[in-house]
Order: sequence, then C-alpha cells, then structure tokens
Amino acid sequence: MKKRALVSEPWPVRVFLIGVMFLFLGAVLIAPLLSVLSEAFRRGAQVYWAAVSDPDALSAVRLTLLTALVAVPLNTIFGIAAAWAVTKFRFRGKSLLLTAIDLPFAVSPVISGMIYILLFGTQGPFGSWLADHGIRIVFAVPGIILATTFVTFPMVARELIPYMQAQGVEEEESAVVLGASGWQVLRHVTLPNAKWGLLYGVVLCNARAMGEFGAVSVVSGHIRGETNTVPLHVEILYNEYNFSGAFAVSTLLVGLGFVTILLKRILEQKAEREIKARKTDELVLPAPAAADAP
Repeated sequence: MKKRALVSEPWPVRVFLIGVMFLFLGAVLIAPLLSVLSEAFRRGAQVYWAAVSDPDALSAVRLTLLTALVAVPLNTIFGIAAAWAVTKFRFRGKSLLLTAIDLPFAVSPVISGMIYILLFGTQGPFGSWLADHGIRIVFAVPGIILATTFVTFPMVARELIPYMQAQGVEEEESAVVLGASGWQVLRHVTLPNAKWGLLYGVVLCNARAMGEFGAVSVVSGHIRGETNTVPLHVEILYNEYNFSGAFAVSTLLVGLGFVTILLKRILEQKAEREIKARKTDELVLPAPAAADAP
C-alpha cells in the first residue's frame, strides 16, 4: 500500500524549504564546529594533547565535573518536588511557583552571579560573618556551585511538569485507594511514568551546568588552577592569544555537546518505542473465550 504524503505542497517548494534548512544549519552550526576542530588540530596532535593535558586545563575539567556533580542532583531533587507539587496538588501560590521556576530563564546569568556577590561578598549582609569564620563563598568553589545551581535549576522541573500533567492523577488515586503511601506512589507510579522527562531534564541540566559561563565568570575570580571551569579556561587562553590551546580545550565542550545530543536522541527513541508499544497494547482487544463444546 502506497503511503500518502504528509504535505500537499509541490516538490519545488519542499526542496526549497529543505535546502534552506540545511543551508542555515551548515552556516550557523556545522561550519563553526568544523572550524573549531580544524583550528584545534592545526598545529598537530602534539600541541593539541599538550593543551588538553595542561595542569590548569585538567584542574578546570575537575572543577567543571565537581560543579555538575553537585548542581545536577540538587536540581533533580528540586525538579521532582516542584513538578509533583504543581501537577498533583491544588494550593495557593501555584502560579507564583511556576513564575519563580522560570525566573533564571528571564534573568541574565551575569546578574545571577552578581546576586551572590551582593549577598556573600565582603560588602554583603553575610560577608563579614563569613570572613570572621573563615568561610569563602565568592571567588571560591561554593560560589561557583551556587551560581551554576541557580542558572540550571529550571531544567529538570520544566521537563518533568508536562510529563506529569499528561499522565493525570488516575493511577496515583488508584494506588492510594489500594493503600499505598505518598512515597510509594511517587516511587512506583509517578516517577516510572515520567522517567523519560526526568532523564531529558538531567541530561540537559548537566550540559548547561558544564557549559555555564556568565554566572560562573562573575563569582569565580578567575583564579587559574583553582576557580576556573573549562569555559573560563578557554576564555583565558583566548585572551592570551593562545588560539590553538583555546580551541583545543573547546573541543572538550564540543564533545560534551555531541554526547548530550546522542543521549537525548537515544532517550527520545526509547520513549517513542515505549509509547507506540503502549498504544498497540491498548488497541489489541482480548479474543473472546471459545464456548465449550456440548
């Protein structure tokens, strides 16, 4: 059986639209990425390896991984709690909570970093107390983690909320009627139904945490080997006219982007197969039982 076309536009229009799409992607996305890779290896593999294995670069990688290792689980916990509250309960202030979740999308990352400078800097309300007790927030690792967490905390919640809204509350109510506690409902009903949204959110949150520049740049102090993440280390190398080193270290972030896209695509394919399997199971009706012969 011949499949019908999804659109009715003539083929020249379709060819033109597809051509414009690939031309735009090539000019805006593919060509810059290829130029980064070309520049990174322009002076040879030895120079590339020297740049990515430099102690300052390795320190930046470790700090980036540490920041993501702390920020992503915190945002995951918050995202689950916020999505569960928004989609499963009725309470005053729900719209205010949704607005607050979207706040980091509206606020510049630089302003996000300035918030922590104003709070925990030497002139801030907590600055003198922190200094007296030998606690450093800004220009130290805790400030980087706080700024990254602030910038990335909507990622998980915003992926989970649509999934939980789509699944409704019928299954949760049935579980409660059968005697399940709220924690059991969350673990065995809510989260399994929304697992793909949760995984999408975690993957995107991790990518954003590792690539964050603006907020981290404000609170880090740019202390080489101590408070520089990979994006900040790239900036320093570029400002020092070490273009080969800057582009070499940039390939680490490019690789992270490809891994993120690959993981996201794998999760999407698995989710699509699961949805199709569910629809197939719902459409297949059980065959009527054969009557016993007399």
